[in-house]
Amino acid sequence: MSRWDISTTRHTYDEPAEMDMRGEPIEHLRTWIDAAHAAGSHEANAMCLCTAGEDCRPSARMVLLRGLDDRGLIFFTSYFSRKGQELARNPRVAAIFFWPEIHRQVSVEGAVEQLPENESDAYFASRPRGHQLGAWASEQSEEVESRHILEQRLEDFTRRFEGSAVPRPHSWGGYLLRADRFEFWQGRSDRMHDRIELRRFEGAWMQKRLQP
Repeated sequence: MSRWDISTTRHTYDEPAEMDMRGEPIEHLRTWIDAAHAAGSHEANAMCLCTAGEDCRPSARMVLLRGLDDRGLIFFTSYFSRKGQELARNPRVAAIFFWPEIHRQVSVEGAVEQLPENESDAYFASRPRGHQLGAWASEQSEEVESRHILEQRLEDFTRRFEGSAVPRPHSWGGYLLRADRFEFWQGRSDRMHDRIELRRFEGAWMQKRLQP
């Protein structure tokens, strides 16, 4: 069987409409996520979140966007995970969405802060019970000797909370990313892609077109 040649594989994008990025970037991001979902993207709200600790060593992972409002972008995780510990030391982050189905991507930069506890409580209560129990069973990013230990911890917490609501662990909750820079990227023919940067300056969004 022939091996896939990554050096020569490429796609041609043909998107004739020029992007209009006037207005609030959060609303454009919402529109693009909706378009990706409508086009069949399996998880249109998945984003690659990049963090760095005090040593400036970057790390990245996929997380799910769970909210968008006029404050910014919302996601949830363990405060004690690697990303949680890095966020505690350095709140500046970058995130990127990529939707090959519609030949678009959006990158976001800004600073994060923890959500108020009542918002984290409300979201945790909306999660499937198995996900709630998993948040108790897994000490995210910590080393574990075997899969069996994880499964045993899940069984233990399942018994512990049997017949009652599962409370939110104090080690788990939400973050708000207050963005100060967006870049909207649209694939175009001949690699002449559209790149529009929106950067917050003195309370307003300033727009620039960047070369591809």
